Amino acid sequence: MSAQIELGLDTFGDVMADADGGALSHAESIRNIVEQAVLADELGVDFIGIGEHHRSDFAVSAPEVVLAGIATRTSRIKLGSAVTVLSSDDPVRVFERFSTVDALSNGRAEVIIGRGSFTESFPLFGFDMGDYQQLFEEKIELFSELIKNDAVTWSGTMRSPLAEQHVYPKLESGTLKTWVGVGGSPESVVRAAHYGLPLMLAIIGGDPLRFAPYADLYKRALAQFEREELPIGAHSPGHVAASDEQAAEELFPHFKANRDNIGRERGWPPMTRAEYEQEIAQGALFVGSPETVAHKIVRTVRGLGLSRFDLKYANGTMPHAQLMSSIGLYGREVVPRVRELLAAEA
Repeated sequence: MSAQIELGLDTFGDVMADADGGALSHAESIRNIVEQAVLADELGVDFIGIGEHHRSDFAVSAPEVVLAGIATRTSRIKLGSAVTVLSSDDPVRVFERFSTVDALSNGRAEVIIGRGSFTESFPLFGFDMGDYQQLFEEKIELFSELIKNDAVTWSGTMRSPLAEQHVYPKLESGTLKTWVGVGGSPESVVRAAHYGLPLMLAIIGGDPLRFAPYADLYKRALAQFEREELPIGAHSPGHVAASDEQAAEELFPHFKANRDNIGRERGWPPMTRAEYEQEIAQGALFVGSPETVAHKIVRTVRGLGLSRFDLKYANGTMPHAQLMSSIGLYGREVVPRVRELLAAEA
């Protein structure tokens, strides 16, 4: 972790609202995401991550295809997923799609693999939720072999074996940077260390520094597996506006609607304004003016020893224009301010 920390952006591809508050089509939302990524690239943001979902409130079910489109419109920004639900996909096909994005982008592709917090993909693709754990265990093992960019010999119980099998296209750089996304499971932290893969912490509630034990566990596990030190990243939701008050007011109706919609499915009570403000003041919502957001990022980077921080800038049905404004402030003001603060404290 240093003043040269990577600062990125994430979106789950939320369906956006139009000027009258109605929902845009999935197609228009996807086209807007490409424009958002182009702006991030122009402003020097380090990374753009796009999530995978298979439900009506999110437009992106195939992030690699969207990333391929972004690759042809950008020149420097790193391109990845947030996350790829590896459990319900074929690791070989995931590798092939990301190696294709890597080719189109001249080596800028990354992938964040995980189990995801939504389960719609399991019945959609014919997987049994009873195999949830075993599917991920076997598929991450196979994927860790595929990214070595060489012939693969592998066998398991959830897919057919491979014997000295080459997979194409080959990666020009020799490997594909692969993070493991973790939402709070110590076993997942140790698994990332076991395979020698960087750790991405999904911090969506509570004080981000409560994840410090996970960062420490990861470092200790790497040492026990006799692996070199690897990057730790974190991803949290937020919104940037000219003032703290404006940011909170702009985000609240969209964040609450999104949170309550998911909450109805999971048995959560509706989110109150007090809970929302508590998450901004002391929790995982990075909401406010550029100065406020920058200081909160620096606290999190220092507290967790991060090499990457990604702001999940899309949260619910916020319109494209407000998202573009938030990205603009993040790239022009938050990113340089974070680097300035970290350099001053070094």
